[in-house]
Amino acid sequence: MAKIKKGDLVEVISGKSQDRGGDRGKQGRVIEVFPNDDRVVVEGVNYVTKHVRVGQTQRGSKTGGIETHEAPIHVSNVAIVDPETKKPTRVGFRTETVTKDGVEKTVRVRYAKKSGKDL
Repeated sequence: MAKIKKGDLVEVISGKSQDRGGDRGKQGRVIEVFPNDDRVVVEGVNYVTKHVRVGQTQRGSKTGGIETHEAPIHVSNVAIVDPETKKPTRVGFRTETVTKDGVEKTVRVRYAKKSGKDL
């Protein structure tokens, strides 16, 4: 079961610090998850510039130039943020019984563990 999913609030816990031009300590929402590559795209983190070839749309407007967008970052470099303390934390799983349409079903549910210190 995935520990980080699309829409989760995560914090970058490794890399260059922000005062040295890096992204460590930044928080953002997960936009996209690549489970085969163990990578996630986080909103506002790991911006890269991409040179796009000039082309035309069907309306005749020009496209291309230099664009900036978020690049994937490895899952091990981010941690989920605890909603209560707003600090990075680890994720645990527990089983809960859910009743839906009169049928009881046991499901695994993610929860944020206690975040005593920063990771």
